[in-house]
Amino acid sequence: MAAPVDPDWEGELERWLRPFLEGFRHKAQRRWAPVYVRGLVGPARRKSVSPMARVVAPGDREQLHHFVCASPWDGAPLAAALVKAADGLVGGPEARLVVDDTALVKKGRDSVGVAPPYCGELGKKANCQSLVSVTLAQYETPVCVGLRLFLPASWETDQKRRRQCGVPEPARHQPKWEMALEEIDRVRAAGARFGEVLADAAYGMCAEFRRGLTERELTWTVGVPSVQLVYPADVTVGKPKPAATGRPRKHSEPSTPAVSAQEMIVHLGNRAFHAVTWRQGTKGPLRGRFAAVRVRVADGPEIGQGRRLPGQEAWLIGEQRSREERRYYLSDRPAGAARLELARSIKGRWACEQPHQQMKQELGLDHFEGRTWIGLHHHALMTMIAFAFLQHLRLKGKKNASRTGRRLPPVCPRCAVN
Repeated sequence: MAAPVDPDWEGELERWLRPFLEGFRHKAQRRWAPVYVRGLVGPARRKSVSPMARVVAPGDREQLHHFVCASPWDGAPLAAALVKAADGLVGGPEARLVVDDTALVKKGRDSVGVAPPYCGELGKKANCQSLVSVTLAQYETPVCVGLRLFLPASWETDQKRRRQCGVPEPARHQPKWEMALEEIDRVRAAGARFGEVLADAAYGMCAEFRRGLTERELTWTVGVPSVQLVYPADVTVGKPKPAATGRPRKHSEPSTPAVSAQEMIVHLGNRAFHAVTWRQGTKGPLRGRFAAVRVRVADGPEIGQGRRLPGQEAWLIGEQRSREERRYYLSDRPAGAARLELARSIKGRWACEQPHQQMKQELGLDHFEGRTWIGLHHHALMTMIAFAFLQHLRLKGKKNASRTGRRLPPVCPRCAVN
């Protein structure tokens, strides 16, 4: 992300942080929070406590360490202030809320929540902490508003590690889709405005997640695996057919069998794919080939042998990524939605990649060396606040440039605040 130079960035940071500082109960916390944010956006190459302290708080490393790792301040008021700030930057009916997760690679087994699942960042199984993330984005401007640690099942009853890392008693192992719904509820309650929820197949494959979004009256577009079962949109459900022998059948039968998302799209044929340009990129128009058909998702009541009745009607979209690769998606957008709308929703999910990447590479999200629950969540929250501040600077610079007709030189965020 490029941000315009702001010569008064420290003064702007002081003004911008005021609503956040109101969430602290003690004077010392209000003092060290801005110092920590300055350390995150400052020139230190590594954003763990010691390198940052050498730059922004020489001789006060212990105080900075205590602020993030031990001071028992409640992050909820700051998280609510972050949502309010993000909504002011990018919220509105055109905004999207993107659900995803991101991994922090760790060595050893003592950091809170660490486990060896598959790590997409490395392309293999590796020790890492997994955070469920929620990002508010409008067009190409994202602001991460939630990072919550996923607690693996192995930590559920490991009382020794829980005590060592200060895992609070209420914290338990939950499926990520359930955590995501709780985060959606939290940011909505804090005032976030958005028109659609986006998620990848890790969440989209879960019927409970899709159903939870529908129950909340939220529009959604999610990835699904190729084996996701669907029915034709005109499927009907009749009365149970009489059994030739044995007990009478209890369940109704669909008029046609369910097929996989892949089979449904293949049945449409290659002519069903149409080129769509969903936006202009820095290197020219971004195009793709998409096919779309109305279906009923096979996530209704179970009728035995793992089969389910037709559920909600939705769009099934196939994307031709290459000659050999196709991706599949479901969307509950209205039946009259154009392919361009569907394509923009599908591609809008990638807005979460920018904050994930920059918070790690530039702001040190994965540089934290503490092992505790409270320390990790404090650090993650301050990293999100730092990223939101840089987005504020960038948008402020764009407005100034538009007002004066000048083009400001783009620089990396680290250079913008040196």
